[in-house]
Amino acid sequence: MTLPLISPMLATPGSLPPAAQDARWAYETKQDGQRVVAYLEGDGSVLLRARSGEDITRAYPELRPLAEALGATPAVLDGEVLALDEQGRADFQLLQPRMGLAHAPGRAARQAAKAPVHLVLFDVMHLGGQDLTALPYARRRGHLVRLGLNGPFWSTPAALVGHGEQALRATREHGLEGLVCKRLDSAYEPGVRSRAWIKIRNMHSEDVVVGGWLPGKGRLSGLPGAVLVGQRAAGRLRYVGNVGTGWSEAERSQLAALLRTAATDVCPFDPVPPVAGAHWVVPRLIGEVRYSTRTRAGLLRQPSWLRLRPDLAPEDASADLPDDAV
Repeated sequence: MTLPLISPMLATPGSLPPAAQDARWAYETKQDGQRVVAYLEGDGSVLLRARSGEDITRAYPELRPLAEALGATPAVLDGEVLALDEQGRADFQLLQPRMGLAHAPGRAARQAAKAPVHLVLFDVMHLGGQDLTALPYARRRGHLVRLGLNGPFWSTPAALVGHGEQALRATREHGLEGLVCKRLDSAYEPGVRSRAWIKIRNMHSEDVVVGGWLPGKGRLSGLPGAVLVGQRAAGRLRYVGNVGTGWSEAERSQLAALLRTAATDVCPFDPVPPVAGAHWVVPRLIGEVRYSTRTRAGLLRQPSWLRLRPDLAPEDASADLPDDAV
């Protein structure tokens, strides 16, 4: 390959820029997919690399025609591969079966025929033999838009300059993962987690019932490493995931004491979740957790502990879960 290998620039978790600086930032929808750097040699070939540097081109055969989108102009593009649900929203769970098919081109082709992915493009780092990484974001974005890369399985979504609060509110109202804020004057910093890009993930919170726990390891030996939580649905306590973050050391020790007094040999979840090494407890502790989204089976993604809720009864932690929930 004649094009330079470029690691993707990464965003730092944070909050919206101050209102006084709003006009200095662009806002893009945070996508829930697989980060990809696309290398177009200008000779009819395309190479897709994951954030790790792995060649994943064969996992997504429907993206091969992108190689011809710019004719003989070589380019290195930054983007994200998405699997879209019926409402046109990115669904990471739908994408997962595709992510491991780089070495199974036959299966990848069959999956592509049934449910093609979509590549959203949001930056260009190299174009027509020129290194663009030192240019400010606003100029790189202008170059990208002028390329007109909108095809059957790829697109260049618009970025909004200013109006950050409205942009974030719109992602929440439409059930999207969040927002990425990019400073207009920022260079592209390969492989760097930069404060010039800020990611804001929309999070939800709900009450859950603690039904078990997993032992901690290392410095957490003797303490709970994670709690197993559920919610009431159709008269049963349904398992919705395990939570292993969000406590201070003192809070984890307090929780350990509460779990010891509630120990039981009977699993309170129906059905019993396939969790090895679990310790069960009587389901009387209620907690509030924060999470990003739910899987199709009702499991919480990226949950973290917020607080105990001694003011609530176990039946207060209920949810409308799918019939095939774990």
